[in-house]
Amino acid sequence: MKKMLTLLAVLSLLGHFAAQTLPAQKEAGQKLQGTITISGAWALYPMVVKWSEEFRKLNPDVRIDISAGGAGKGIADALADMVDIGMVSREIHPVEIQKGAWFIPVTKDAVVPVINQDNPLFKEIVKKGIKKTDFTRIWLNEEPPTWNELLGGKGSVQVHVYTRSDSCGAAETWALFLGKKQEDLLGIGVFGDPGLNEAVRKDALGIGFNNINYAYDATTLKPMSGTAILPIDLNANGRLDPEENFYANRDAIVSAIADDKYPSPPARDLYFVCKGQPKKQLVAAFMKWILKEGQKFVPEAGYIGLTAGKISQALVKIGQ
Repeated sequence: MKKMLTLLAVLSLLGHFAAQTLPAQKEAGQKLQGTITISGAWALYPMVVKWSEEFRKLNPDVRIDISAGGAGKGIADALADMVDIGMVSREIHPVEIQKGAWFIPVTKDAVVPVINQDNPLFKEIVKKGIKKTDFTRIWLNEEPPTWNELLGGKGSVQVHVYTRSDSCGAAETWALFLGKKQEDLLGIGVFGDPGLNEAVRKDALGIGFNNINYAYDATTLKPMSGTAILPIDLNANGRLDPEENFYANRDAIVSAIADDKYPSPPARDLYFVCKGQPKKQLVAAFMKWILKEGQKFVPEAGYIGLTAGKISQALVKIGQ
């Protein structure tokens, strides 16, 4: 009788464990489904669209809604729980962390200055480049210098300065390069990365700044039609040395950023931000896939991959 009771107890215990593990096994084998909502930085938008397309090939029952509008919108939407993920193209502020911002890096890019190819002094400008101190004069002085003065001469060819009107990582990163904040930048405010590039394209005397994937054409990999990247005279010697000349195409500048030849800032990490650790299993799964599998799509999209160390830290943070 005792043996029978013992056997029944063991069978009951095994049944209990089976009941506990079966749902977990079933859940692990389930196909991912549901919706992920994402908003924010123009800088991250093309990359996230690519990731979304590839992720949905593996998980067709998943819907990913993505909208651009600037890093400020992305982090505001995330902290207000209006979206699952905010795309942010700048460092996360301490006050945002205090409000519950949880974040991981997902890739890297940079901001570059752009000018019009029809600038009357174009050949001389791209041959000499512009010093960092002169960029400060352009965006921080009430009366910017003339193009002639920037080249060390005299003349009245005016500089028409453009900046971003929306709260964004590109403007904040460019301002940080100049030792200031976005609100310190002067110039005609234009909304969004595409809008700023178009404004410069339409103005022969214009100057602005773009994230690299809006400064370069995704098909030709050359600067957007009608514009050119304004080289930075990094060593301030008054000429563009061969090792400073890596702007001809997108691949060249991506390599320069990866090799730390381009300054940081304006090179920077790009982030996913949530209000606290991701609440949806689907969101966490998407992030893990980006860090493990999605990095292989980064170079072809015109971005720079994360280091192995940053990927490992991010996976730990998600709860891998």
